[in-house]
Amino acid sequence: MPPAPEPQAIAAILLAVFALFLFTRERIPLESSSLWVFLAMVVWFQLFPVELDGERLGPVDLFAGFGHEALVTIAALMVLAKGLEATGALYPVIHGLSRLWSAAPQTAFLITLLVAAVLSMFLNNTPIVAMVLPLLVAVSLRAGVAPSGILMPVGFATIVGGMATTIGTSTNLLVTMIAADLGMRRMQMFDFALPVVLVGSVAIVYLWLVAPRLLPRRDAPLSDASARVFRATLLVNPDSNAEGKTLSEITARTRGRMRVDRIERGKGIYLVKLPTVTIRAGDRLHVDDSPENLKEFERLLGATLTAAGEAGLPVSDEHPLTAAGQQLAEVVVTHGSMLHHRSLSAVQFVDRFGLIPLAIFRPRAKDVKTTQDLESIMLRSGDVVLVQGPSERIQALKASGEMLVLDGRVDLPHTRKAPLAAALIVAVVVVA
Repeated sequence: MPPAPEPQAIAAILLAVFALFLFTRERIPLESSSLWVFLAMVVWFQLFPVELDGERLGPVDLFAGFGHEALVTIAALMVLAKGLEATGALYPVIHGLSRLWSAAPQTAFLITLLVAAVLSMFLNNTPIVAMVLPLLVAVSLRAGVAPSGILMPVGFATIVGGMATTIGTSTNLLVTMIAADLGMRRMQMFDFALPVVLVGSVAIVYLWLVAPRLLPRRDAPLSDASARVFRATLLVNPDSNAEGKTLSEITARTRGRMRVDRIERGKGIYLVKLPTVTIRAGDRLHVDDSPENLKEFERLLGATLTAAGEAGLPVSDEHPLTAAGQQLAEVVVTHGSMLHHRSLSAVQFVDRFGLIPLAIFRPRAKDVKTTQDLESIMLRSGDVVLVQGPSERIQALKASGEMLVLDGRVDLPHTRKAPLAAALIVAVVVVA
């Protein structure tokens, strides 16, 4: 009979079970659960130190584990991956894939699987999936196919690609470094690459042609996706339809959909937004809306659409609209809120808080409302409004106490720092 486990081993098993129990409690934050487990380990090591090869291991040795090379490397790679995600450094790749999906979906699917697999060789899987997720969901909605038939194969492709390098997954990293600590030969960056390429090529073909047909169809809970709002300016040209018209007339030309934030006449001179103000050639109309609506306003008014802050650069593939500095946040309507039993337009939400509503979720309703008359919906306690705007505006709304702003704000990419994030990744791979 094998010897009975040591008391410390039994305690470690019980602690692991306790940790799993805490992690399943949704009301307890994951961070709090982790700290409680760690505190229990410190107390246990202090009261019952472990004897190993005649050496006494206590809390100091437990803390020293956080300085292990493998753990520090994993944490550093997560920081690098988060930098790529936050700056949108891979968005040019995603943009190219989106254009290819429109032209040749099946070919685009194969290339998406290959790109996801290659990127996961050097990055964590999570940011890769997070960046391609909006593209793949939009593609599935347009094509009328189940999102699972696209998303799951891409997710598995990142797992396959991550096995090809020592830094592709945390598992590879831990195994190679622990093996080196035990005196074995240290594995190099691409020692796993050849077997992974041989097996992975078959896996990619399977994920491309077979897996989508085996997955059960699950319809997406959302019938549409809410578009992001971008800040832009419409330059009124001398031959524009808006030249010489009043603000109310050009607004009526867009069927009341265009909301002008500011009217700039000359450098730094802004006019009062009166319905009777006359628009002249050279005026700049500052507008916040989706890219599709902005392009339509450009066509209806015969104006030139330029990105905010890029006065001399019309919007094009080379100079797209940017959402740098913008964040997404969820705002919950409470009983004491000014929005309770009122609409967004009634309280002048956009003008008052400087935030753009994108969608409204109502608990127990069938879907998320993202229609054009979003601001006229009568809100009630419990409704959640998805808004977009500068971080300082979201913080100001949170500080006002008018509504409950959920802490899970989402930063939109800061593309200005994308080259730096990409260069850091390349430098790490080259040095490694």
